[in-house]
Amino acid sequence: MDSSIPVSALKAEQPSAWAKRWKTLRYVVAENPLSLVAAGLFAVFVLLGLTGGMLAPFDPLASNVGQPLSAPSFKHWFGTDALGRDILSRVLVATRLDLGIAVAAVSLSCVLGGLLGAFAGYFGGWTERLVGRLSDTIMAFPLFVLAMGIVAAMGNTVANIVLATAIINLPFYIRVARAESSVLKNAGFVEAARLAGNGEVRLLFHHIIPNILPPMTVQVSLNMGWAILNAAGLSFIGLGVRPPDAEWGIMVAEGAQYIVSGEWWIALFPGAVLMLAVFCFNLLGDSLRDLVDPRRRT
Repeated sequence: MDSSIPVSALKAEQPSAWAKRWKTLRYVVAENPLSLVAAGLFAVFVLLGLTGGMLAPFDPLASNVGQPLSAPSFKHWFGTDALGRDILSRVLVATRLDLGIAVAAVSLSCVLGGLLGAFAGYFGGWTERLVGRLSDTIMAFPLFVLAMGIVAAMGNTVANIVLATAIINLPFYIRVARAESSVLKNAGFVEAARLAGNGEVRLLFHHIIPNILPPMTVQVSLNMGWAILNAAGLSFIGLGVRPPDAEWGIMVAEGAQYIVSGEWWIALFPGAVLMLAVFCFNLLGDSLRDLVDPRRRT
């Protein structure tokens, strides 16, 4: 290296952290253009969740705002149901409820499952065996059937739906956090921090857990779609949100009986929005995996 080159010039040649992130983002978008579609859909659903009540043209619970079972028209874009309620208004308002249930359930399972998995992977021994048995016990049941049993036993309230959805998602976060922490506990930077006098708990919370957040974030995005589908499925079979509240699963269940008689729009539009939400979060999880995992970019 030429000693005549000033150090400041060498530093200037190094790209900044933001430049590296922007380059990685451009590469991911170029390799997977659907990531832009996922980001756009995510922004739309968040916006609808925050402002759906204000955007709804009619009261979602008011009956006879239009002719019952009327087909889509300029006045009622998604048509009306058997009680004359505007389906578009109900779909918009239901976005906040479904996304709220999914966000609350996934956040709860991510925090609790991440902590349990991190402790199990880092300390090992009886802690790992105990957490592993808990995860195996939950996975021993079909997850949707387990959620049905929990809600049926505790009552079909929104809080119990959130709790049931969080419980069935726990094993995913436990396994990710346990696998990552069991590898990181022997990493060089952790050994250096241990030799510097850091205690085990400080090592776990200041060095291990922050480094397992990227794969956990990917898992959160993937589980969001499953959580929405789980909440809608419980409502579809009568164990979720209770009528007359606007919820996608309820609306699909109410419209299913009218498909044979030709009123297809009652179930079609809520089902299409539900499918789009699940599709959005699955695409978003795939894009986030490309961003946080360098091995998928080689």
